[in-house]
Amino acid sequence: MPLKYIALSLALLPTAQSLAAEPGAPNRVVDSAATAISKARADKDMQAVLDAHASLKPKAIEKITPTEARKQPSPADAVNVVLKLQGKSTDPEALVPGIKSQDRMIAGAAGPIPARVYTPDGAGPFPVIVYYHGGGWVIADKQTYDGGARGLAKQANAVVVSVDYRQAPEYKFPAAWDDAFAAYKWTLANAASIKGDPKKLALAGESAGGNLAMATAIAVRDAGLQAPLHVLAVYPVAQTSTNTESYIENAIAKPLNREMIKWFVGHMTNSPADLKDPRLQLIDAKLAGLPSVTIINAQIDPLRSDGAKLEAALKTAGVPVERKSYDGAAHEFFGMAAVVEKAKLAQSYAGARLRTAFGN
Repeated sequence: MPLKYIALSLALLPTAQSLAAEPGAPNRVVDSAATAISKARADKDMQAVLDAHASLKPKAIEKITPTEARKQPSPADAVNVVLKLQGKSTDPEALVPGIKSQDRMIAGAAGPIPARVYTPDGAGPFPVIVYYHGGGWVIADKQTYDGGARGLAKQANAVVVSVDYRQAPEYKFPAAWDDAFAAYKWTLANAASIKGDPKKLALAGESAGGNLAMATAIAVRDAGLQAPLHVLAVYPVAQTSTNTESYIENAIAKPLNREMIKWFVGHMTNSPADLKDPRLQLIDAKLAGLPSVTIINAQIDPLRSDGAKLEAALKTAGVPVERKSYDGAAHEFFGMAAVVEKAKLAQSYAGARLRTAFGN
C-alpha cells in the first residue's frame, strides 16, 4: 500500500470522535478517506459491495453498544442489495443449488446452542465440517455467514454444521471457545445422524471463527479425541497486537478497522491477561501435531498479518500449511461468492483443499 495512504489513515484516526454527525455515526472525514482508499485498492465487484453497505448507512460499531451493533446492516445485507440491483435472486438455495439447510439445537458447553446443518443432495455419507462464524465474538450469527458455510458445503461436497456459540459481553472469554469445542464433540458423536461420515471431520471458520477453528483443533489434540483431518482458517484472529503491518496499513479500512477490533476484544475479554492466553495468542500456542491447515486472507484487512504470522508459526511447528491472500478483496469477502469473483476463487480453493484432506 502506498505510504501516503498509511500516513493519511494514521493522521485521521485522532479525529474520529470529533466530527461525528450524530451518536454512532461514522466520522465524515475518516469515512471519506476510507472510501477513497478503498476505491484505489478494491476490485470493482468488491467495491460494489462496499458501496452497497455504505448505502445502508451502518453506524460505527466501535461507537455503539453490542445490542445496537447486532442490529446494524451487515456485509451480507449489502450482498443482497447488489444481487437485487443485478436483478438476481437472493434465495440462498437458488444461489447455491444442491445444498439444503435445516436449523436445529445441538449441545454446547453450558446448554443447547443453535446450529444450521447444510447437506448436499444425495445419500451420503458425506464428510463433515464444523464451521464457526465471525463477528468478533460479539455480533453476527449463522445467518449472517450463510454464504461462506453454504459455499463450503457445495465446494467440499460435505455436510457443514454452522454453530451459534455464546457471545460477549453476556458471555465473556472463554465461553465461545468452550462452545466451539462442545460443538465438535457433538458432531463427532452425531455425524452419522446427519448423513455424515464420523471418520471424516474438519474444522473451519471466518475471522473470530477462524480463531475458534484453530483453537478447537488444539483442544481436540490435547483431549486425545479423534482429530479433524483439516482446518480451514479464513482471515483468522491469530494474535493480539494491533500494531502489525496490516493493522497499520488498514487502520481505517472497510468493513473492518482497527478500532472495531479493539471494541470487540474489549467486550470479550475479562482483563488484559486474557490477551496472553494461547487460545487468542495462537501464534504462541503449542501447534505441533495439528492436522493440515489452509489459511485464506484478504489484502484490505487488518488481520492479513495475523494469517502470515500463523502460517510461519505452523511451519515452525512442522504443521503442513498453505496460505493464499487475495488482492483487491476486503475482510468478509469469502461469503460473497454470489457477487465477488475472488470469493468464488477462494471458496473453490478451500473446497479443493478440504476434498484432498478428506481423500475425495
